Amino acid sequence: MPERILIRDLQGNQYVEGIFAIHNCQLGQTKTGKPYIKCLLSDRSGRTPGRMWNVPEDLFQGLPTDGFVHIEGQTQPYQGEIQIIIQSIYGAEPRPEDLVWLLPTSKGDPQQMFAEVVALLNSVAHPGLKSLVDAYLADQELMARFKQAPAAVALHHACLGGLLEHTLNLMKIAELLLPRYPQLNRDLVLVGFFLHDLGKCAELVWDRGFAYSDEGQLLGHTARGMLWLQEKAQALASAGSPLDPALLTVLHHIILAHHGKPEFGAAKVPATPEAIFVSLVDNLDAKMEMAIVATAGEDGQRRQDSGFGGNFTDKVWALDTRLYRPDPTQPLAPPPEKK
Repeated sequence: MPERILIRDLQGNQYVEGIFAIHNCQLGQTKTGKPYIKCLLSDRSGRTPGRMWNVPEDLFQGLPTDGFVHIEGQTQPYQGEIQIIIQSIYGAEPRPEDLVWLLPTSKGDPQQMFAEVVALLNSVAHPGLKSLVDAYLADQELMARFKQAPAAVALHHACLGGLLEHTLNLMKIAELLLPRYPQLNRDLVLVGFFLHDLGKCAELVWDRGFAYSDEGQLLGHTARGMLWLQEKAQALASAGSPLDPALLTVLHHIILAHHGKPEFGAAKVPATPEAIFVSLVDNLDAKMEMAIVATAGEDGQRRQDSGFGGNFTDKVWALDTRLYRPDPTQPLAPPPEKK
């Protein structure tokens, strides 16, 4: 078998063989009515479109919609990106050594990152908020998923441990910025960051690549986060420690509003100072992660692209632009050697 090449390093007209994660595998029809497979293929470095022409329906029926497949194919430049024209494909169960190639993983140690999050949450002074935080931290099943979950399927912090990394980033940024805004309630901000994306622990799955669960498709992480918050609050009330209704409403609002605008998925526009802060810092960390990943190689170095696109990336749709790769204050790093 040829040596494995990451998706981000693929060139045009290159033979490809190996196991990939597959997403949203669909059977389409060409203009002449012939069936073909359209899908996204991914590994730890990124994703790219896959196409297979003249597909028997029974072959398609044997493939996962989201999961893992073994493919052989040829790369093809198309509309500014590389796609893979698949010649053979079948469902596959990856070995542990394959997962190293298939699923990106946060560079941070999950136990260390979680310990830092817990330390920040333990600094919450408000009794009601501290009781609420303790109720979440005592939920061992949820916290186990929190340590593993990606923050997204593809856009930002799309890696094992990505949700934990993103949450810790936000809380650390808050610690730096909050002294400049002493009128903001630090406890509400920290708890808001902890809760805002926690529903992704149920919205996403990562045992067959990164994909949406049925609940994720039907409810989404905002609704799931709201339901969990209500459940925790009711449990506290039953135990004789009810939260102030106004406090609970403000926490619900932070979760509902953290996407900022309705067109970006917010149920409400942020309407408290803390909700505005949470939304803006959340957007900052997500977009900076997208920009850094798009402009850096796997080694983290920004360099001129020796393939298609030159100094600019392909359009990053979530940022609505192509990004300039080189850091003009540094010599351009040479492209990685091809083995």
